[in-house]
Amino acid sequence: MDARLLDEAADWLMRQHGEGMTAAERADFERWRQASPAHVRAWERAERLMGMLGGLPPALARPALDRPARRSRRATVARLAALLAVAPAGWLGWRLAQEQGWTADLRTATGEQRTVTLADGSRLVLDTASADDIEFDSAQRLLHMRQGAISLQTAPDPGGARRPLIVHTALGRLRALGTRFTVRLDGTAVLLAVTEGAVEVTPRGASAPALVVPAGRQTVVTGQGAGPLRPVAPQDHAWVHGMLMADAMPLTEVCAQLVRYRPGLLHCAPEVARRKVSGAYPLADTDRALAMLADTHALQVHRRWGGYWVTVADR
Repeated sequence: MDARLLDEAADWLMRQHGEGMTAAERADFERWRQASPAHVRAWERAERLMGMLGGLPPALARPALDRPARRSRRATVARLAALLAVAPAGWLGWRLAQEQGWTADLRTATGEQRTVTLADGSRLVLDTASADDIEFDSAQRLLHMRQGAISLQTAPDPGGARRPLIVHTALGRLRALGTRFTVRLDGTAVLLAVTEGAVEVTPRGASAPALVVPAGRQTVVTGQGAGPLRPVAPQDHAWVHGMLMADAMPLTEVCAQLVRYRPGLLHCAPEVARRKVSGAYPLADTDRALAMLADTHALQVHRRWGGYWVTVADR
């Protein structure tokens, strides 16, 4: 759908969401809506988006519809236009995926990384848009992963209690065996990479025995169980140090990694999607990372709607 129409629909949506419209403004809106079939479709999409927002808890809907008192009108219109571009079903899944786990014990926002020392002395790093619950009792030390990624460096159980330290995911349990490892929830898979010690993997519902993943190896756990062991490469856990390391990585995959660390949408134009790029890019400053990509790989970065919609294209 035409970006200009979505921008105009977002503006009308913002006016109706605010203090209401005068009779003259309502007449102007009706003329705009009836100007063409494309205008009608743009407004129908806006109404569907409003219907979905109305069905969400206020804590989820409010960030998308902040009033101008809390952010500039232009920024809010830009955000709504970006949401309209993927509404209805695409935006709803995208937004809920970002906000799932909003009541978790520990969580990070998009673009945020956080380091936490747990009660037993273990060091936990939460990646962008992550959410975890912590449950330590007399029998076990349990981390329940709800979304995102973590890096965990375990500490001995204080007092010699020897309670197992377990990371629970929807696809299985990961028991630390004196170790340092990373875990990422990626759609319908769990990616485990072990850099020190070992981790015992017990897939949920799988009939196969538990698998011990040693240091320097990684595996992917799905609904069918744990996959074969593969070597861990430096780029697999570079995010822990705030970097994205690309070694002949397709540009579309680079964009898919960077978009985890920025609000809005980031796309690769079809003509550059398969271009292989290499380099180290900062995750805490994705605008700088995009500028580095553009400078070193003959690309250009197009921004619309205040930077909520970004496209990487050929120069």
